[in-house]
Amino acid sequence: MRMVLLGPPGAGKGTQAIRLAERLKLPHISTGDLLRENVKNNTDLGKEAKGYMEKGLLVPDELVAKMLAMRFRQPDTKKGFILDGYPRNLAQAQTLDDLLNGVKMALDLVAYLDSSEAVIIQRLSGRRVCSGCGANFHVKNMPPKAEGICDNCGANLYQRSDDNEETVMVRLQVYQKEAASLIKYYQDQRRLARFNADLDPGIVLNQIIESAKARNDSLKV
Repeated sequence: MRMVLLGPPGAGKGTQAIRLAERLKLPHISTGDLLRENVKNNTDLGKEAKGYMEKGLLVPDELVAKMLAMRFRQPDTKKGFILDGYPRNLAQAQTLDDLLNGVKMALDLVAYLDSSEAVIIQRLSGRRVCSGCGANFHVKNMPPKAEGICDNCGANLYQRSDDNEETVMVRLQVYQKEAASLIKYYQDQRRLARFNADLDPGIVLNQIIESAKARNDSLKV
């Protein structure tokens, strides 16, 4: 099962990706994690990415694509993966298809997490991020065991500067413009399935799994 999670910021992609990876026993591939790992391990790609990041610039799509290409060649992806954070636009979706064709793979399911504006604002305004490992928490929905401290590595949690209502509204508008062609691309391929991400995360998780099983009858949960 090769699955991509799409949806606006705050729809719960990261949370669902982690839970799906656990339930389906598949690797969770996040482009954010890939970047951090390459930088931390001082790989050639990591060194190149670090140069952009230190200047406050976005890491070019071509560089991220190279990291993904290397990740797809690792043995643990043979049975599938849960990809989150990529693609974000039509060009990246086409690049992803090319990368997967290169390793004789194809996507089985593109799960679109559709969430309302009010819920997204509530989720993002309460989000806290670990300054050490980058893990996400929420002051109400998923609080850390100790206030302000990451459960995983013990580093301090912080609120992103763009996790406020005004900025979130702008981010949603930008996302909707970019996502329209991306959604149509996967609809035309008949790979897209929509899920109401305003529902309880456990319900959404089970719905995604049922949809995945319908598309891949060899999937074991």
